[in-house]
Amino acid sequence: MFKKQWPAFVLAFVLPLVAVFWWWGGFNAVSVSETEAGPYRYAYLEYEGPISNIRKPQRTVLEKFDLAKVEAGDTINVILSDPRATHGKVRAQVGYTLSETAAIPAGLTEGRIARRPVYAAEVHAVVLLAPSKTYQKLADTLEAQGKTLTMPTVELYRPAGQSNRVGHFTLEMNR
Repeated sequence: MFKKQWPAFVLAFVLPLVAVFWWWGGFNAVSVSETEAGPYRYAYLEYEGPISNIRKPQRTVLEKFDLAKVEAGDTINVILSDPRATHGKVRAQVGYTLSETAAIPAGLTEGRIARRPVYAAEVHAVVLLAPSKTYQKLADTLEAQGKTLTMPTVELYRPAGQSNRVGHFTLEMNR
């Protein structure tokens, strides 16, 4: 019975899943380079908890930007602790970049990161897929050089600005 229905199963279930994964950037390659990055000025909230919940404080920060009528730049997360060592929990600064002249929205803290040499892993993908792809590629690249992934890391996400396009995610780790 299943032999006759497998084409319908593939068309109805497998093909749509593969198409969505492709559309979200799941098949896009991650590039890793040694470069210089920064400086960054950003406004953030401190976060401590499961890495899977990091988007909740991100929305809170964006609401504070909107209330203050301050233009939010790229999403920025400074991951201070390694979730592999803390059972999936992290300490992080969760926020958005802002221009040098912009005011810090009420309830947020200003952060600055100077220009520095980094390993940068980049991919065009949705924010739900991009971190795992870039962390894995950076860890593999570092391992081949006899090095390991160390914290803090800086995650930057620039949305595409169109609902039918994926954004650009960059993961930076100090060299």
